[in-house]
Amino acid sequence: MIEKYLLGTYTRRISKGVYQLELDTENQKLQNLTFVGSAIDPTYVAESTQKRIYAITKVKDDKGNVTGGFVEWDGTSNDFPLKPIASVHDQETSPAYIAVDEDKQLVFTANYHAGTVNTYRIADDGSISKADRIMDKGTLGFRKEQQDGPHPHYINLTPEGRIVAVDLGVDKVFIYDLEDSGKLVPVSELQMQDGYGPRHIYFDAKKKVAYLVGELSSNVAVLDYDADKGVLSLRDIHSTIPDDWTEHNGAAAIRVSKDGRFVYVSNRGNNSIAVFSSDESGNLSLVQRISTDGDFPRDFNLSDDESFVIALNQNSDNATLYTRDSESGKLTMIQKDFMVPEGVSILRKK
Repeated sequence: MIEKYLLGTYTRRISKGVYQLELDTENQKLQNLTFVGSAIDPTYVAESTQKRIYAITKVKDDKGNVTGGFVEWDGTSNDFPLKPIASVHDQETSPAYIAVDEDKQLVFTANYHAGTVNTYRIADDGSISKADRIMDKGTLGFRKEQQDGPHPHYINLTPEGRIVAVDLGVDKVFIYDLEDSGKLVPVSELQMQDGYGPRHIYFDAKKKVAYLVGELSSNVAVLDYDADKGVLSLRDIHSTIPDDWTEHNGAAAIRVSKDGRFVYVSNRGNNSIAVFSSDESGNLSLVQRISTDGDFPRDFNLSDDESFVIALNQNSDNATLYTRDSESGKLTMIQKDFMVPEGVSILRKK
């Protein structure tokens, strides 16, 4: 079976934009890297059920001034590279994350450098218009990466349809109600410890928990979540790196198996994926830490049946393929030298 993945990248050295990658599950190998569309630093991508592809990007005018936003492509076409069917550039710089709400036909972005979370309406013809914008507020953390302002790094839907936004700069997780118009209505805030540096979050609705990655602290936290009230509370925190690790590390992506039994977090610096088991209540225990055989693994993803994991190493321009044991959760590397230019994010195509 051939599975396809969309890859977001930086375009600072050799990448040209968004790419497509194939996983041959029968022969257990990565293959056929294809250029999808041109964009500047399209680090994250999203895809709707209509197979419209949304990629973060930015544009520069003749004077070098930058405005950020995203581009929309028709993913039903195989006429690569794709040409935009719509785009919007109304932010001070390019966002850090993008997601889609299928039911309300909205797009969300988190803008790390501008300190804002943004919502946009999608019309039937694919055209895009701004719905809402909120500036994150709070006390800045003590680490140097936090000193220049709020830094929302992630925005997406909660299991019950609210919005969650994660801010690295002020060490907070924000929960919002989401109106059909795209307007965000504040519900609650979780203040993490100073310097935690929240980056990404994953909700397990069955266990009523969320797992929050701390980029700057190299931690993953277990949070209890009251979906009725839209309130998070801290249960405990686990390190994603070895106790004797003294060099720089930034925890990055988080994935959870469909059965909720295993949680995976990538480490940029330690260049590894940490594997945790999750019990029936959501409590975590480390079971493995495995090298990505490359430098700076920002993102990774599980295959459709979760028997494989693909990791992208940004600085070494390679993708690593693992087989995954569904009983132990452990990974075994089977391919490590597949070329992906400046890979940042990997999304399984619909």
